[in-house]
Amino acid sequence: MKKVLIISYYWPPGSGAGVFRWLKFSKYLRNHGWEPVVYTAKNPEAQGTDHTLTADIPWGMAVIRRTAIEPYGLYKILTGRKKNEKIQAGFLRTHRKPGIFEKLSTWIRGNLFIPDARKFWIRPSARYLLKWLKKNPVDAIISTGPPHSMHLIALRIKEKTGIPWMADFRDPWTQIDYYDKLMLTKRADALHKKLEQKVLMTADKLVTVSHHCAEYLKITERQEIHVVTNGFDPDDFQDLPSFDAREFSITHLGSMNADRNPNMLWKVLSELVLSDPFFSEFLHIRFIGHVDYSVRESLQNHSISAFAAYNYPMPYRQALANAANSAILLLPLNNTSNVMGITTGKLFDYIGLKRPILCIGPPEGDAAAIIRGTRSGKTVGFDDEEKCRETLLQWAASFRKGQLRPRGQSVNDYTRKELAGQIALLLDEMSE
Repeated sequence: MKKVLIISYYWPPGSGAGVFRWLKFSKYLRNHGWEPVVYTAKNPEAQGTDHTLTADIPWGMAVIRRTAIEPYGLYKILTGRKKNEKIQAGFLRTHRKPGIFEKLSTWIRGNLFIPDARKFWIRPSARYLLKWLKKNPVDAIISTGPPHSMHLIALRIKEKTGIPWMADFRDPWTQIDYYDKLMLTKRADALHKKLEQKVLMTADKLVTVSHHCAEYLKITERQEIHVVTNGFDPDDFQDLPSFDAREFSITHLGSMNADRNPNMLWKVLSELVLSDPFFSEFLHIRFIGHVDYSVRESLQNHSISAFAAYNYPMPYRQALANAANSAILLLPLNNTSNVMGITTGKLFDYIGLKRPILCIGPPEGDAAAIIRGTRSGKTVGFDDEEKCRETLLQWAASFRKGQLRPRGQSVNDYTRKELAGQIALLLDEMSE
């Protein structure tokens, strides 16, 4: 087999959205003639820990773990966090509004840690891997970001060795939804963009997760950016509980930050609770994962807190089992400038669960296109109360008849095995 070195900060037993994409690609690349070797951090500041995910690491696959220099110890001291408390992505805050020290830490993060807080790992990683590659040659290199420091490690190796390099953008760089929250100076903004352009111009292949994301990355003379979406692994959905819920449950799986808080939905549900006895008796809103304090406040303001239950993050398969027994799966997208290209990993988990998806976001966005194409749910605009109410009433009527299910799905294009084949084809082209 050909060999590919994958540089990924996130890896099991860490959990969170950043883990799954290349864990699953690694699981299936051998089927397509590529043997993966993963370089990752021994001590990552991951969103959580899930040791069950290590079962997906292919038997005998090499995983190189090296200690990363992390500045988060000081950040936690400044912001009053405990040493073992996890830093949540996307500016999610579970308890309080940001204080002066948190704002200062955000400024430091954006202006001094460029491109991100893993910048101190770039030079030692490149130095180590250059020595390692002399004894362990590979046919290609893949870097996946964020954190985009992984791309800068690969960039240094590419410049020294010429090994074909694929840069995978799970999220954009300067177009990411929280970029404008980093309080960047003109100098810092210019440096971010300079590094981004160098990566985009130097990598042999550029890959991202959605068509609009590809458009965001077209900021250089290069125009060819390949789209390989996220997906789901059918192996993860074997033997899940059959749907037999007695409650009209609406479940959100994963983190919900302030940008994803669907205020319009809470307003519509509060009105339905007052006007329709079915909703006041059977409605149940479930959160599995971290929830921003603003979400809890919204539910209180709309007088529907009593219908909500909050669950801390749990192992992946356990979370899927809980979500499988939900009437509706909630997918609120970030109400930000880059929303058209957002296709979160949970979208594909929802498709694998085969329960109706209620997406709150632009009907013309990439997530909406996937939901239409798979016939797996409906997308409602951020402010479209009428369509939201109509959809909920329609699904409630089907629920009462025992007929609430997606109309029928065409999902083969989104299986991890199929998507790994797309990656392998790009690797084959790049390494010829």
